[in-house]
Amino acid sequence: MSHLPLGLIIEGLVAILLVLTITYCAILNSRLKRLRSDEQALRATISELITTTEIAERAILGLKTTAAECDQTIAQRLIQAEHLSGELARQLDTGETVLTRITQIAEAAGRGQAGGAAPAHRGAAHPAQPYQPHPAQGRAEVQPEPAPQAAKSLSAQDLRAAAAEAAARLERFRQRSGERAA
Repeated sequence: MSHLPLGLIIEGLVAILLVLTITYCAILNSRLKRLRSDEQALRATISELITTTEIAERAILGLKTTAAECDQTIAQRLIQAEHLSGELARQLDTGETVLTRITQIAEAAGRGQAGGAAPAHRGAAHPAQPYQPHPAQGRAEVQPEPAPQAAKSLSAQDLRAAAAEAAARLERFRQRSGERAA
């Protein structure tokens, strides 16, 4: 009889260990199922990440192309702006020269009117003005010849009107040049 309880105790102990092993296997199985489902979700996430990365790479290439095109366009526009700026500077210099001449003519006419006679010229009765190159454009311009004595009898009012008309034309020219530059 002494052998019976010891054998029963060993079999009971084996049964308990077997139940514990089965329970542990069930828990391990549920954890493995969860890990497999997480693996599927992880694979889906990785494939989405790869797709998103490819889309981002294409977008970056598109942005680089667009940036290069913008750089070229800006460079071309800067060159055009520099050319227009130079052209406007030359035209303004020419306009200032014309305005200075008109002012000198109007002042000479005013002095002639006030003094009672037209300003006297040095030298010949109709001295010819030499060609003078314009400093901004490098081309020769003909200086106006003085008017003959019959034309000098114009009134100061006529000269002022002509100067005002020339000034108005110069102002319209500046406005058109400004609109072109814009």
